[in-house]
Amino acid sequence: MSLARNIDLLRYLPKVDGLRLGEFGRSADASSPLEEVTGFGGNPGNLRMFAFVPAQLQKPRALVVVLHGCGQTAAAYDLGAGWSTLARHYGFALLMPEQQRANNGNTCFNWFNPEDTARDSGEARSIREMIAHMTEAHRIDPKRIFITGLSAGGGMTSVMLATYPEVFAAGAVIAGLPYGIASNLREALDGMFHSPARPARELGDLVRNASNHRGPWPKMSVWHGSADRTVNPGNANEIVKQWLDLHDLPDVPMAETNVDGYPRQAWWNKDGETLVESFAITDMAHGAPLGLADNDQRYGAEGAFLIEAGISSSYHIAKFFGLTGWIPGAVKAKAEAKPAVAPTPKLSPAPHLARSIRSAVAEEPTEPKPEKARGFDLGEVITRALTAAGLMK
Repeated sequence: MSLARNIDLLRYLPKVDGLRLGEFGRSADASSPLEEVTGFGGNPGNLRMFAFVPAQLQKPRALVVVLHGCGQTAAAYDLGAGWSTLARHYGFALLMPEQQRANNGNTCFNWFNPEDTARDSGEARSIREMIAHMTEAHRIDPKRIFITGLSAGGGMTSVMLATYPEVFAAGAVIAGLPYGIASNLREALDGMFHSPARPARELGDLVRNASNHRGPWPKMSVWHGSADRTVNPGNANEIVKQWLDLHDLPDVPMAETNVDGYPRQAWWNKDGETLVESFAITDMAHGAPLGLADNDQRYGAEGAFLIEAGISSSYHIAKFFGLTGWIPGAVKAKAEAKPAVAPTPKLSPAPHLARSIRSAVAEEPTEPKPEKARGFDLGEVITRALTAAGLMK
């Protein structure tokens, strides 16, 4: 089947599965912090590039690539899933490629089209060029590049991890599909609706054959709603099988826990580093789960395929990527910190007197002093502290 017929058939998917894609998020673009970047390099996939780089970046610098779902724009998915808020809060750069209707009638990334899913070809190559541009322009650490996506964006996330595994430290697929299971629309629909089971070795070979890379492989986080009738939840199992095979890990989970009320399975290496994890969002339909994060902050807002579920997938994915340990503003705050009365003297008092001295400083009167008394008298403060501690009369 030709790409033209594939695109034409995709226009009818909303009627087939009940999706409403056409009007999603058009009003969100105006308030988005994303900025379009042009001239980023080769663009054989004819995609648009949007990015957000906060003023403060953690070190070493990190980049997260986020791929929207069908019917969405980069800005609408960003605001819905809360990625630019996370990027600002935790200090990492954000890259959000955007599909164009000229390529796909419902603005789905063409995760199943051979022209777009091969290394150095089509949409996959365009996204790789964007990453290279961001890495050079913002001095991103090549070992701290991550990727995630929803639905068709999840399918394209699988494509990028398979075709350019050396580029990414980790990836996360939400309501997506494994790499290599479809090379035309009929196979794509079969995978979406039925998710036929395949041997783990066969799934792993699909990735191994996509490049000359032989490891180490990126880490993988998989998310899927158990009530998803658009992309069969069985696809989550197939993605997990694919990456367990690549990492040479056993089928049986090494840990099964509950996170915010939902089951999570995990597999790790001999060093205790989690390499594969899987979240099953019970009774959730097709979309990205939203909710409060561990820090009691909310990221994103409900919308089409953005579902309140009591768990923030964006936050937990950023945490899986190792991006949430950074304390924003800590360095700046430390540099700007000043004591209540005057600058800290170069020679600090003995540690066991510190609390007494701080108390003495705090007790200094707030009324204006005579001009000659306005300076900081260290001897007087220490004397007051020793007296308060009972060491001097």
